[in-house]
Amino acid sequence: MKEAQDAAEKFAMQIQPVVIGSPEEIESAFSAMTRERAEALIVQPLFVGNLDEGRRITGLAAKHRLLTISDGSQFAEAGGLMFYGPNRLDQYRRTATYVDKILKGRKPADMPVEQPMKFEFVINLKTAKQIGLTIPQNVLARSDRVIR
Repeated sequence: MKEAQDAAEKFAMQIQPVVIGSPEEIESAFSAMTRERAEALIVQPLFVGNLDEGRRITGLAAKHRLLTISDGSQFAEAGGLMFYGPNRLDQYRRTATYVDKILKGRKPADMPVEQPMKFEFVINLKTAKQIGLTIPQNVLARSDRVIR
């Protein structure tokens, strides 16, 4: 138990948050990650969708051979290595059910908060090949979608 805790603490100390203040600072952030010998990057969906920087981030990640994952499905479609997160379509359907109940008179305060029930795992094989990564067949078999 102590060994697992020590390993987890060591791993947590290696995680360095990189907050990109503006699109102009993206390149310098990747240079800093390279200097610090980062091996992976977790990309928040904000930077992929709202700032419309997905292709730039995925391109720089591939150039610097960083493994990337996000919980925004558009990330893998934009060239990111992986996406894992709630199935957005399922969430929208469940939201519609809530709206229907509210419109029929239910009080929102009386309704339970629901956790996502369906999750997706998407792998972009084009990106894996570009950075020289081989995805094991058993991992591909567990994915919901493979971008080829």
